[in-house]
Amino acid sequence: MAKKVVVFLGSPRKGETFSALKVFESKLRERVKDLEFEIVHLRAFRVESCRGCFLCLTKGEELCPHKDDFTSLVRKMNEADGVVFATPNYSLQVTGTLKIFLDRCAHIFHRPRYFDKVFMAIVTQGVIGAGDIVKYLETVARYWGFRVVKGVGLTTLTPRTAAEDLRIEKRLASVADRFHRALTHSAQRKPSWFMLAIFRLSRSSHAAVPNEESCDYRYFRDRGWFESEYYYPVRLNVFRRWFGAALDRFATKQAIKRHAALPRGTPPLHFPPQFDDERGL
Repeated sequence: MAKKVVVFLGSPRKGETFSALKVFESKLRERVKDLEFEIVHLRAFRVESCRGCFLCLTKGEELCPHKDDFTSLVRKMNEADGVVFATPNYSLQVTGTLKIFLDRCAHIFHRPRYFDKVFMAIVTQGVIGAGDIVKYLETVARYWGFRVVKGVGLTTLTPRTAAEDLRIEKRLASVADRFHRALTHSAQRKPSWFMLAIFRLSRSSHAAVPNEESCDYRYFRDRGWFESEYYYPVRLNVFRRWFGAALDRFATKQAIKRHAALPRGTPPLHFPPQFDDERGL
């Protein structure tokens, strides 16, 4: 069966980052014979900036007031086996084009889903900064549920020597190897201590003060996460089980305490007023 890889390119032009992606694609095709590889130029799609209305968090992403290309882009991510975020270093961060897309994906932090998909980041730089951007994108992907493959920061300052070009090619071949191994190895990894903590604190906070109006609460409930050890079936050793149980107790206690301190009638999770063009919220 073909493996489908989708790359979301944040660059406004077909420059060094695009060239690196073409080398990566070539190296990956040498390793994956039946491969569907798509580079999505985010600049070619209309994705409006987040308004901060909270509708995607409180009611569901389908109620976002924007009518643009965002949903079609998320669909590409949903249908892929592997996802790559690629960006040049702009002022020590991702490009604005990619950041707007990430902001619109805020609901996925609340309702992670990509546990069966592989992720990697490719970042180009002039001199410094790519490493921190790679780490940022990998952190985002972990929160979304991806199986994260260590990405790469490439120095693509021009003009370059032949030796520098060869180094870039070798590094892209190396990450293609890592990405290929992850694509063909479907076993779920045991969660890190940090991600286990995120899951237990989130689920126990929701379970402690049930709110049927919260789409986050319903999302966790419908997937059986109030009773499970983690987002997906995994065997935890005795130390992680103890750690998880302790966090469950802590989160439950804190959620109940906080809810009791709120004004009477306040929903368990309270967000600001919804966006209103006339009021400017």
